[in-house]
Amino acid sequence: MARQRSSPATAWPKLASAMTQSGQPSRAHIAASSAAPSHASDLHPELRITPGLTDYAQALEVMEQRQADIAGGTARELVWFLQHPPLYTAGTSAKDQDLLTPERFPVYQTGRGGQYTYHGPGQRVVYLMLDLNQRGKDVRAYVAKLERWLITALGHLDVAADVREDRVGLWVEQPGGAEDKIAAIGVRIRRWVTSHGIALNVAPSLEHFAGIVPCGIQAHGVTSLAALGKASDMHRVDQALIAAFGSVFGSSLEVAD
Repeated sequence: MARQRSSPATAWPKLASAMTQSGQPSRAHIAASSAAPSHASDLHPELRITPGLTDYAQALEVMEQRQADIAGGTARELVWFLQHPPLYTAGTSAKDQDLLTPERFPVYQTGRGGQYTYHGPGQRVVYLMLDLNQRGKDVRAYVAKLERWLITALGHLDVAADVREDRVGLWVEQPGGAEDKIAAIGVRIRRWVTSHGIALNVAPSLEHFAGIVPCGIQAHGVTSLAALGKASDMHRVDQALIAAFGSVFGSSLEVAD
């Protein structure tokens, strides 16, 4: 049996602060479309970049509380950059047979859409708590922006990545024609406020993905910036993501005082 973890009662001050995968409901994993006027240019989400490794259960608690506070009008949007210790997460469409080595790392059930994914050191995870009440109540448009954000940022890093109609995430074509996944997308939406987000493989241990069938996709592998021989400095990756955010989402990120 997998070691299923749930969120303990932990508090935000315990976190150091300064910042999925195939179901089929649409091209990304979503748990919530309609249209509303967007005022994104008037929004400036808070940017937090957390050094070190952040406990997953603590991150979930913080993310869910901030999502609720945004929906209640008591907090601004947040874009949170972080890394986790090695672990697997199961989305709402996860299949038991896709967890190949259940005792290898902790396994967390999560409310995002999608199947199994891996998080660990060397992977840049970004959780986005954005208010679609202000940005437009269109889930597919939001997911398309996440895809375009990753494509743009990877372009700044000299990596040509793209989406595929039959599988979620961002893919790169290898010499010989094989395609490997370099980034995952998985979101959850409550009261039109988003949570969860993206996971970009910068320089993780790719062998750690062997414990699952990532996103339920067996026919393709995974890769990283390091494996592609590209820049794998986390600060440089963060700068590419921050620069691309403004061009795609139409609002700049602001570091909290």
